[in-house]
This record gives sequence, structure tokens and C-alpha cells, in this order.
Amino acid sequence: MSESIFTKIIQRKLPSTIHFENEEFIVISSNEPKAPVHLLIIPKHEYKNLEEIDLKNKDLHAQILILCRKMAKKMKIADNYQIHINVGKEMQQVQHLHVHLLGAWKNPKKIKQML
Repeated sequence: MSESIFTKIIQRKLPSTIHFENEEFIVISSNEPKAPVHLLIIPKHEYKNLEEIDLKNKDLHAQILILCRKMAKKMKIADNYQIHINVGKEMQQVQHLHVHLLGAWKNPKKIKQML
């Protein structure tokens, strides 16, 4: 399997705006934002999608959600935000697990009507 664009960002082969990084995750700005704040929470291990993580690996599942919540707080959107995870070749543009964190709309009620 060739390296995903996210792996290239993690390895600093491609530039990106990094909001957070530790040994297990990197959080970057989306290069195709769908909201005023649109971050991508990405595990550094290259899982193709959520289904590749063993259901017994509760720690990793929890870490993803905890990091989403921490980033929402950091970006000052903790009162109104969305989390999206796409799974599969038909849904994902990049075959490397990532979570979309979106928020900071001026009129969240209008966004809610679109869903």
C-alpha cells in the first residue's frame, strides 16, 4: 500500500497546519473546509478506516473521542460542533482513518436543517 497523504503530512513530506500532535495522533486543518473550524483528527498508525480497529481496543476508540472533545475546547467550539467519520472506499477520499471535527458556524440552526 502506498503512503496516504496523511502519512506524508505526519512524516513532514507535505506541509499542513498542525494544531496538536503526540506519539499517537496528529490534528490538522482540513484543506477542504466545510465549516469555519474544520479539523482532522488522525491516528499516526495507518488504519484504513474505523473498521480496522479491533472492537476490543476500547482505549483507542476512547482516545479518538477524548481528543475530539479536547480540540473542540481548544478551538472554542465546545458548545456547538459536529464529529464525522466516513468508512470505506466509497465514502473516504483518503484511505487512512480520520475524524472530521467541524464547528464555529454563525448560524448553527441553519446547518442543522441541512443535515
